[in-house]
Amino acid sequence: MVDKIVILAGGISSRMKERPKQIDESLFNLYNEADIKAKSMISLGEGHRPFLDYLLFNIMEAGVTNVLIVIGEKDNSIPEYYGKNGSNNKFHDLLISYAIQKIPSHRSKPWGTADALYQGLLQMPHWKGNDFLVVNSDNLYSTESLRKLIECDSHHALIDYDRDGFNFESDRVSKFAITKKNEKGFLIDIIEKPTPEQIKSCFDSEGKVRVSMNCWRFNYDQLFPYLENCPENPIRKEKELPTAVLNMIKDYPDTVLAIPHKEHVPDLTSKDDLKPVLEYLKEKYKVFTL
Repeated sequence: MVDKIVILAGGISSRMKERPKQIDESLFNLYNEADIKAKSMISLGEGHRPFLDYLLFNIMEAGVTNVLIVIGEKDNSIPEYYGKNGSNNKFHDLLISYAIQKIPSHRSKPWGTADALYQGLLQMPHWKGNDFLVVNSDNLYSTESLRKLIECDSHHALIDYDRDGFNFESDRVSKFAITKKNEKGFLIDIIEKPTPEQIKSCFDSEGKVRVSMNCWRFNYDQLFPYLENCPENPIRKEKELPTAVLNMIKDYPDTVLAIPHKEHVPDLTSKDDLKPVLEYLKEKYKVFTL
């Protein structure tokens, strides 16, 4: 039974700090929150709960109990809400621990998602030998998707989302990272910001183009060296988790199982996402008892 999860929450959220394209006067208070808080701590929905509460609720419903949140060096908002101890803060049926993603002296911002996970796992040596899940803090993954990862027979897997299931503008969806699988359903490539020609080459056996939303299952021991030795992306100058994964499957083919799934995944990237996320929460979480 997989009972561990890492939530990546160490990014600087630069796009969330930008002015919205369409200003909604009813959201001014949320705009102000978005300027000073981590994205996942913006107060949303009934009771003005942090966005992260909804993800933690789904995690708890999926049966996971041990949560590691990787936070930024200057972020106090998450520990102040969920408990200030470095480890095992009790939050309902969850035990929440923190790892700080330290910024190297030669950089002004965090070194990417592979570095975040690497620094997190370094601080959890007792997880060695175990499988765990990895998700973003600014996406709301469903209990069903998390359970699919927990219940699958592979030590490494990702949720392979059908692009047609998203309620985003088509232009936005077209920039999502698409996945390419072999005939056995194992991941062989992830293509960031694909061209139309690349998209045409990635239709699966069901005639679907699928994308990664960074919802993963990994084995600590096998993935760790690829995080440790992950090269920096030459364009974005960050160590990215998909790069570490692709390097791993070069050495170990048929390792990362792509699990087909279709549903919308709420995303908090910019202030323009606040209204659709509020509408989603109002529809899906009419009664929320966490």
